[in-house]
Amino acid sequence: MNHDSRRITLVSQTAQETPRKWYDSAESASRIVIVDSFTRLRRAMARPLVDLDADVERVILDRSVSASEYLSLLAQLPHEFTGDLLMIRKDETGFLSANGRGGDRVLYALSAPDLGFYLETHRLASAASVQVPAPMRSTVLQFRARSVA
Repeated sequence: MNHDSRRITLVSQTAQETPRKWYDSAESASRIVIVDSFTRLRRAMARPLVDLDADVERVILDRSVSASEYLSLLAQLPHEFTGDLLMIRKDETGFLSANGRGGDRVLYALSAPDLGFYLETHRLASAASVQVPAPMRSTVLQFRARSVA
């Protein structure tokens, strides 16, 4: 059995939503672990993550929770968990809770382009997997990174 030393990204998603295409190959930056129930994810988060034999880098709630459930989970996060907690809403906007400079958590509101940027920057999913609403699409500058030889 091979040991995978990559950090883990836990993803909670429901069967009711169209599944997002996650980068889950062996070459991806993070090991994606899909959890099919928010209840199971919440149970895993309730016990200190330092006791797990895993290195969880972030938790993504992909269109699977309400804002109140997200805040409830955020309030109950073990202090030992220093990773990101990202909530993706059905309209492809979201909220990101991350560690700030002094160790305190900071909460960011994300637009659909911000969400696409986060997923692509961390090599979790293509920004194209985020469906930007048409009115927002016309007001956002489109940037494509390119390599220069």
